[in-house]
Amino acid sequence: MAKQQEIPDEEATENVAEHELAEAMGAAEEAAADVAAELATANDRLLRLQAEMQNLRNRTAREIAEERRYAALPVVRELLPVIDNIERAIEAAEKAGEAENLLAGFRLVRQQLLTLLDHNHVERIEAEGQPFDPHLHQAILHQPSDAPANTVTMVTQQGYKLHDRVVRPAQVIVSSGPAAGS
Repeated sequence: MAKQQEIPDEEATENVAEHELAEAMGAAEEAAADVAAELATANDRLLRLQAEMQNLRNRTAREIAEERRYAALPVVRELLPVIDNIERAIEAAEKAGEAENLLAGFRLVRQQLLTLLDHNHVERIEAEGQPFDPHLHQAILHQPSDAPANTVTMVTQQGYKLHDRVVRPAQVIVSSGPAAGS
């Protein structure tokens, strides 16, 4: 009889061992799934951070390039009144008809300044005869004229652009169309 009792004990031990092994394998599989999920989350976070860093690099590069491109803007703004005064002096000397040598000297200085501005990508805004554009022109007066409505008829102060950015808008007189009584 002792042998019969040992057999069921061995079977019970085997069943318990198999059950424990199955539980351990289930726990290991569960732990592996948890680790795989954590790894996937970490990889996703890594990819997002890498993309964010690349975006930051690109944005910084664009900002630096734009800063370099428009670095001369403050100097240009300070030079423009000098050019305006030179042009006024030339106009006054032409009207007076005197001091031809002085006039020639002012013309030369004006041309040198305009050449300097041109080399630094500063260009005049062409306004006279053009349709009024509030991005390029500053209207100081609307008056009737033979020109179509909203057409620039006269420039009172020249405007300038640095690359594609307006440094100073052109001050202009804009046509309001033919006079009502015409």
